[in-house]
Amino acid sequence: MEVLDITSYEVEKIKDPTGIIVGDRYEFLLGIEVPEDDELFEEGDSLDIRVILAVEEAVERIVQYHILDRSNGKVLDFGLEDEEEALVLNFCKEHYNEAI
Repeated sequence: MEVLDITSYEVEKIKDPTGIIVGDRYEFLLGIEVPEDDELFEEGDSLDIRVILAVEEAVERIVQYHILDRSNGKVLDFGLEDEEEALVLNFCKEHYNEAI
């Protein structure tokens, strides 16, 4: 993927019922726009990125993410490039306190 354009997002604080994981966890659903020259581009398709963000003692990190085809919810077998992952992490850092 080239430079990501995040067009929408939802964020929710999630609970760890086991208590095994230290810190807070947030789930993001990011709507993204894919440039036409990108390998993921397909006419009419929209993509989402589901991100789990961990916040522990003021340190934020991505625990897991999946790129999803919005039309059918299927997980795509692609990963983010380093700069894209950094952009997603920064976006999540800026917005996780909006979680309910």
